[in-house]
Amino acid sequence: VLFYQPEYYLRHPLQIFAVWQGGMSAHGGFIGVILAICYFAWRKKKSPLTVGDFVAPLVPLGFFFGRLGNFINGELWGRAADPNFPLAMIFPQAEDNIPRHPSQLYEATAEGLILFLIVWIYSTKARPRGAVSGLFFLVYGAGRFIVEFFREPDSYLGLQALSLSRGQWLCIPLIAAGIGLMAYAYLKKEKA
Repeated sequence: VLFYQPEYYLRHPLQIFAVWQGGMSAHGGFIGVILAICYFAWRKKKSPLTVGDFVAPLVPLGFFFGRLGNFINGELWGRAADPNFPLAMIFPQAEDNIPRHPSQLYEATAEGLILFLIVWIYSTKARPRGAVSGLFFLVYGAGRFIVEFFREPDSYLGLQALSLSRGQWLCIPLIAAGIGLMAYAYLKKEKA
């Protein structure tokens, strides 16, 4: 609602609840998850960073299955690909018969499997509080930023400044937050 079509939802506020029509955004979901973590941490009298460090290694599995669902539904397809590219495929929902990158599978791999492995392995050893969450934001943001080069931009937005998609612009604050959180964690060195 905030990141992709605020004008539309201001005119049609009840459409916010029409989740069966899609439109849910991972970047917007981060805000909801962060608020939920803060609320849970407040209720349990724990540090939000402690809760975030516990939750972060598990989130990529949700991304993995979500992106597989996007692939199965034929949504969020990739940009046009060379027809000889071995992974190129035609998405009937695109209604243009153009071979495209299966960007949902790229995202499932980058934001799901690779992110899971990196964060999980990193979290198995003692780290300062907030470092696992910081690594999660950093690796997710970087992986998503790269994969967005293969994903078709939203038709109503297209590419924006510097030929970056809205998703890429939204990844930049995540990368910065990840770097900042890791720097904070290692400078403060609070035991997790």
